Amino acid sequence: MSIGRRVDELHRLLRRHDHLYYVLAAPEISDFEYDQLFKELQGLEEAYPELRSPDSPTQRVGGRPLDGLEQVAHEHPMLSLDNSYSKDELRAWYARAARELGRKPGNLAAELKIDGVSISLIYEDGRLERAVTRGDGTLGDDVTANARTIRGLPLVLEGAPSLLEVRGEVYMARSTFDALNRIRSDAGESEFANPRNATAGSIRLLDSREAARRRLSVWCYQLARAPNHESTGHIEDLRWLTKLGMPVSPHVESCANLVEVESFIDRWEKGRKELDFDTDGIVVKLDAAAERAALGATARAVRWAVAYKFPPEGRTTVVRDVVVQVGRTGVLTPVADLEPLALSGSTVSRATLHNFDEVERLDLRIGDTVWVTKGGEVIPKVVGVVSSERPADAGAVTVPTVCPSCATPVVREEGEVALRCPNPGCPAVVAARLRHFTSRGAMEIEGLGGKKLDQLVAAGLVTDEASLWDLDAEVLAELPRWQETSANKLVAELEAARGRPLHRLLFALGIPGIGERVAKQLAHRFPTLEFLAVAAPAEMESIVGVGPSLSSSVTAWFADDRNRALIDRLRSRGVDPEDVGAESSGARPLTGMTFVVTGALSRSRREVQARLEALGAKVTGSVTSKTTHLLAGGGAGGKLAKARALGVEVMDEDMLDELLDKNGGDPLWPM
Repeated sequence: MSIGRRVDELHRLLRRHDHLYYVLAAPEISDFEYDQLFKELQGLEEAYPELRSPDSPTQRVGGRPLDGLEQVAHEHPMLSLDNSYSKDELRAWYARAARELGRKPGNLAAELKIDGVSISLIYEDGRLERAVTRGDGTLGDDVTANARTIRGLPLVLEGAPSLLEVRGEVYMARSTFDALNRIRSDAGESEFANPRNATAGSIRLLDSREAARRRLSVWCYQLARAPNHESTGHIEDLRWLTKLGMPVSPHVESCANLVEVESFIDRWEKGRKELDFDTDGIVVKLDAAAERAALGATARAVRWAVAYKFPPEGRTTVVRDVVVQVGRTGVLTPVADLEPLALSGSTVSRATLHNFDEVERLDLRIGDTVWVTKGGEVIPKVVGVVSSERPADAGAVTVPTVCPSCATPVVREEGEVALRCPNPGCPAVVAARLRHFTSRGAMEIEGLGGKKLDQLVAAGLVTDEASLWDLDAEVLAELPRWQETSANKLVAELEAARGRPLHRLLFALGIPGIGERVAKQLAHRFPTLEFLAVAAPAEMESIVGVGPSLSSSVTAWFADDRNRALIDRLRSRGVDPEDVGAESSGARPLTGMTFVVTGALSRSRREVQARLEALGAKVTGSVTSKTTHLLAGGGAGGKLAKARALGVEVMDEDMLDELLDKNGGDPLWPM
């Protein structure tokens, strides 16, 4: 067999196995066998570069970063869907369709509404030529380079017409999202709010190599264009796309009437929690092409389809206002100011909206009634809007163009949906950075809560982290709401903080990529700030879990003159700790085990985590199939339910002591 024919055969084999694995979830060969085929193709393409084509399976790893995303006009607008929030509203839509048609519609198609990012996929002569986001429905971003990295999306279609346009939804699997957030958390980076936000940022990345690492997926839901292909109905179109090799969601059903649609809704309202992707409702469509053409569309939405939205979990209240908070990295976060409500044992008056893309997705306005729940059992967040209760004078949420604290024009960094203030001297950024610096897990300085810290910043007594050690008890005692006792106590706390271990200072400095776990690893490898400042990237990357991205971040941070000056100022004030070795030299009976901690325990969550890690365990924030044990205290909620569903061993502190004793270790809390 010639080299060219073998390359073609490897293309065909790898495409087939990609489809079996990523779309049908029915692999026929092992990962090892797949890797051998992949490596053979890589080797042939390196030896014969002229045989490497843009649609080769080896090109899914991504290529050279782009300078920017090109705006592309859709040949046919990508219209929206009207929403219904009850079965009565769904029946009203059906009745309107019947009136327009002059009779009851024929078959209906019911399918899961995937919570992701809509995309248009255009194939020419069977090859993927362009992928464009929905954008405003008329113009979208050209994200072809990133779409090519989606393993389940074919780059070549056998038997396709000369032109084919398919609409789909790009999404991130929950398991992928959890893994990505664990990596970001360990690196000290902000976690994504939800899989949709992660998808929206990932599909717009300028570096397709990073997009490939995000492991996006796609389900196709509509045939948009195929000249000379005669379409009789939506269900038949989806079957045809499936035969071509397109990834079509298996969760689509043909329903003879609305009763069958409502049965489909009831089934999936309960069953959706078992899926590995987010779905927030059901899309109901008229199946027949002729009926669709008869109903047409408005300027905004099609009339032949409607989205039935699942009721969100939580409770409802009213949005009084939307305020903008500026974080330590400059990120602007919209926060809903709410009519107070009791939720999961506490009174909630504020809830995060994550970012302004999320505000737009929710179509939230001031005065709206909203659903509020607690994410991760802790942080209140708005998850839905009751649009039927919207008052006539509801006000739009204004997206800021300048920082509300310092009036610097905001920016949106590549790959992010968040807006950011780029001014490192912004008072709000400085205050937020100082709150992190003095928080638990960092330098942990008690007596310096948010309001007191804001007061010191406003008075000009604290300008950066090092200036904390310039505070004078006599000056503090003269400030409003301060007394001699509290002033002396704070100065004593600052004196004690000079002795905090190096890893606490590393985390406190807010170096991008350095979370608590990575800070400990770096401190054990480089025992002083000066050692770390001059460390070569290769030295840092010898640490498990530290890659080129993190080492570059650390190197860049120490190369910044402002940061070097801050270190010098800290050292001149006696804040220059040295790591003295591993924190625990005793037995590690929990080595190889992965714990998640939830509920109220005898010590703080941070103390429990530190003790478990000292005993050899890995501690993560989310329950997954890799979790071996859940340590649960009083009031445990969602994590406990998920652990039981996955068969994870659940234990309290007494049961953990029994496990430690069995493995020859000390109790969790030695006397």
